[in-house]
Order: sequence, then C-alpha cells, then structure tokens
Amino acid sequence: MKKPHLLRSTVLVIGVMAGVLPDRATEAALKEQLESVSQTMAKGPFQPAWESLQAHQDPEWFRDAKFGIYTHWGPVTVGAEEGPAGGQWYGHSMYDTNSPTFRYHQRQFGDQHTVGYKDMVPKFTAEKFNAGEWAELFAKAGAKFAGPVAMHHDNFAMWDSQLTRWNSLGMGPHRDITGELETAIRARGMKFITTFHHGFAWRYFEPAFQFDATDGQNADLYTEAHAPKAPPSQHFQDTWLAMVDEVLNKYQPDLIWFDFEFFAVITPEYQQKLFATAYDWAAQNHRTIGVCQKSRDIHKYTSILDFERGREDRLVPYPWLTDSAAGEWFYQKSAPYKSVRTLVGMLVDIVSKNGCLLLDVGPAADGTIPQAARERLLGMGEWLKLNGEAIYGTRPWKIYGEGPTKQAKAGGFSENADKPFTAQDIRFTTKGDALYAIALDVPKAEVKIASLGLGAGKIDSLSLLGSEAKVDWKQDQDALTIQPVEKWPGQHAVTFKIILRK
Repeated sequence: MKKPHLLRSTVLVIGVMAGVLPDRATEAALKEQLESVSQTMAKGPFQPAWESLQAHQDPEWFRDAKFGIYTHWGPVTVGAEEGPAGGQWYGHSMYDTNSPTFRYHQRQFGDQHTVGYKDMVPKFTAEKFNAGEWAELFAKAGAKFAGPVAMHHDNFAMWDSQLTRWNSLGMGPHRDITGELETAIRARGMKFITTFHHGFAWRYFEPAFQFDATDGQNADLYTEAHAPKAPPSQHFQDTWLAMVDEVLNKYQPDLIWFDFEFFAVITPEYQQKLFATAYDWAAQNHRTIGVCQKSRDIHKYTSILDFERGREDRLVPYPWLTDSAAGEWFYQKSAPYKSVRTLVGMLVDIVSKNGCLLLDVGPAADGTIPQAARERLLGMGEWLKLNGEAIYGTRPWKIYGEGPTKQAKAGGFSENADKPFTAQDIRFTTKGDALYAIALDVPKAEVKIASLGLGAGKIDSLSLLGSEAKVDWKQDQDALTIQPVEKWPGQHAVTFKIILRK
C-alpha cells in the first residue's frame, strides 16, 4: 500500500467526519489530474482524433491469453446480496418506486429520503477480503488476466483516489482494493485489468434526486442535480476522464474496459481524449495496453470490441472479447449459476472465432468468493489443465467449426444459454503444426467431422489431449470419423490433436 496516498485519503476522511465537504481538495486534485492528461497527450504519438487513434496496435498478449476474470463488488453487493431480482443496479432500483428493490430497501434499511445509497457505503466493510486468496483462485481457474471493477455505475472508487472521497480506502473497507489486487494478481503471473462503468453514473442516480440526493450535499456521489436525459456536464466528463488517468498512473493496468455502447453519456470529444491518454501513457511508459469498449462504430477506428453476454457468430479477423458472468454480476444468494459445461462450451466457441472471454464472479459483501462460484472456476481450471494446449496461444483455423447448434445472432446478449452444445458441435483452433478439433460435449458414439475429410488434407496423426488412450479413426473423402474411447478425459468438452501431412 502506498503510504503517501494513505495519508492524503485519511486527511479527506477526517474532513468529512468534521462535516466539511472536501471540495477544495478534490477540485485541486482534479485540476492536477487533468493537467497530467494534457501533458500525456502533448508528449505522446497519438492525438485525440479517430484518424490518429487508428494506428494503435492491440497487444499480442491479449490474443494469447483467451481467458480472464473480473469482479463486480462494492456497496451494491450489500443491497443485492439478500435483495430481490433487479437488485443488480441497486443504487438505481432502490429509488425506483415501481421496483421491488425500492420496497426491500425501505423494509431492510429505511426510507430513501433519509437512508439512501450513501448510507450503504459504511455497510460495505469487506472484512474477509483477501486479495491473495482471490488471485490464487483465479490462477487455479486458468485465467491469464484478472482484476476488479474499479468503478461501477455507483461512482464508488474501489481504489485510493484523490478525486473523490467516495473511495474504498477513505470509506467502507478502508483498504485500497485495486492496489491489493494488482499486487496479488501480478505476483501469480497474470496480466492486470481494471474496468470502468462510471460513464453511466450520470443516468444511474437520476431517481435519487427525488429522495436523499435532493439537498445536493453528496453531489460528488450522486452527480450534480439535473433533469432526466439532460446531457452530462463538463465537470462530470472531466472527472470521468481524470479517474481513468489516475488508475493508469497508480496501477498500470495492461487492459482497461468500458461499459455501455458509446461509453453511455460520454461525448465523442472525451472518448477520443480517453483513447489518446491511454495509448500515449502506454507509449511513454514502454508498455502495451488494450482498451475494450462495446461500439462497432468506434471499433472501426480503434479498440478491442466487447460483447456483453454475447459473441460473434462467425470467425472474424480481429481479436474481440465477451464479458459474461458465472451467475449474476453482483452476488445474489437466490441467483443460479451456469454449469461448468456451459462455461467451457462458451470459452471454446469464443476462442474458435478469434475471441477471448472475460468472466465475472461476484464476491459476497464480506469479501469471500461464494462456494458455487469457486466450484465453477475450479472446474474450468481442471478442464484447462487437460485442454489448455488447444486454447492458450492458439489462432483460428480457416473455419471456426461445424455442428447442429446455431447462434441466433451476433452481438451482445446472444449466449444461447437455452441451447447446450452437443458432441457433434466441433470447434477448431491451431497452434504451430497442430490443428485442434474440440467436441463440445463428451461423445457417447462416434464423432464425425465433415470439415476434415480428405479435401482438408491428409491426417498424419491424431491423439486425445489429457489421455494416453489409443484413438481409432478413419479419414475418407466425406469426413473424419473418430471412434469413442473407453474412458474420456474429464467430464466436459474433449480435444483431438491433429497433425496434417505437409
């Protein structure tokens, strides 16, 4: 933990306890951070213009990594954990009079005119949080990159911030969550990421202006009072940009990720400043960085394209990302989890189309990873121990796969969760001389792969990853036919390693 930053945050907390809002301190910090942004862009090779930003190259490590983990966790969890469905946006839905969360909050915590989201922050104490245990679990799951949701829509910074008193060192846990995770994750050889969702804060708290936000005393949390659908203020966008720059300079993430298409309310001017700042910061610090966002229009110029709970429906030439969740985004005791089989099938399908998976796990409010989530992550890790050769560092084949299960559409919210893959759904990856054919369920009969008939090239050898079993197979003009073995490795997808004759 960085002692000078701890001292400054402590001073801010004392000021708040004495009843003095830290406006001067945070405004001075904002001015200083914006000057840092300006200096970074002035010295760097990238200008805040789409034409200039097109020159950026996404990091090669991202294409190799394939699988990452991130965590939705913060004051939202306090309300969402026991609350009704819809509590995933607790800071918004607790003020929505039509939401069950509104009534739940009144019963559990009190009337929103006096007990608002600001009062959830002290309840977020994270007393059992252990960054080392989290990072160890992520490593065992097979993740190659990991990190926290640095700031969700609720404007609460999960780092030691000088730009807002609403941060995890100054309030709630009184710990630098992002800093602790950075140290633990890097110590286990993973790349470090931070995700940012605070572009939506301008809309998220609009219902609160009818309740405890009406007095304006906590505008640094709820944003400045404004009419619904009003455009964001310059101050809001300056703060949005400065917060990202603060995290870049303090924690040096290898990947940063942004929620909402077109960054929610953030204007193109600030979007371009963001990319230029990140790319110029990386260039000046001799680092590589990836920036993920959700707009295809922006992706025409720059960025790694991300799909929330969705994916591409075909093989594409550019690397991309799916962000999805093992259960709900924030931990909710009543919410179900995806099975390991579903998660493995999702990962393989994504990788075969030139993508990577960023999987969310929502910790409990006390900082523990729920047992059901641990089981899913460890199950994925066991599968990757046997089959990781066909995932990490691979590149797509000439087609992504074949089989009866079809994706309904490309883009976000297209996971087809109700359509499990079968053993006849085959996905392909390549590495060096090897072609990997992955059956997305454990076969109960022979596997016939039409794409690997003799027209694809004559097969010299075929083996089964994770097993010494002899595999009987036959290749003819129409297909490659593989006979089942007595005991398949693992309980999920199985991988055939194929060497084609040169």
